[in-house]
Amino acid sequence: MNQKQQAFIRIKQSESGSVYATQKGHSLVEVMVAVSVLGFMIVSLYAGFSSGFAVLRVARENLRATQILAERMEVIRLVKWDDVKPGFIPTNFTAPFYANDETNTTTGQFAYSGTVTITETPIGETYAQNLRMIHINLSWVSGNITRTREMSTFISKYGLQNYVY
Repeated sequence: MNQKQQAFIRIKQSESGSVYATQKGHSLVEVMVAVSVLGFMIVSLYAGFSSGFAVLRVARENLRATQILAERMEVIRLVKWDDVKPGFIPTNFTAPFYANDETNTTTGQFAYSGTVTITETPIGETYAQNLRMIHINLSWVSGNITRTREMSTFISKYGLQNYVY
């Protein structure tokens, strides 16, 4: 035997020749602290994932709302000036949202409901009679929260709708 092995054996042996146990167990307090730290880490991980999926779901709903608003606004901007009035343009509409992805907690589809308001412009300039203000308001229910988005623009009598290709 070399010197390291002899020294190791001597440390383990008592004067009477009995061998001491060199390993000790963990105390109950140490185990409880370790379990509580592990539990806190697991709960934090779960909360992080669920929060991330909720943010992703709301971002998708907001993106779809922006798409609907832009689509409605572009259609209205191409209407002839004489037809830009509440009788020709529907004042209420609905648009679907299909939540088919695994990260969405809402199953199936739900609908966005919107209103279109056409008014005279709130300005006092001389060209105000050649402008109309279009305001689109969109709302939907996400979970228990009602969310809304809106968009406004001005339509000119001599604007884009008179452009002929």
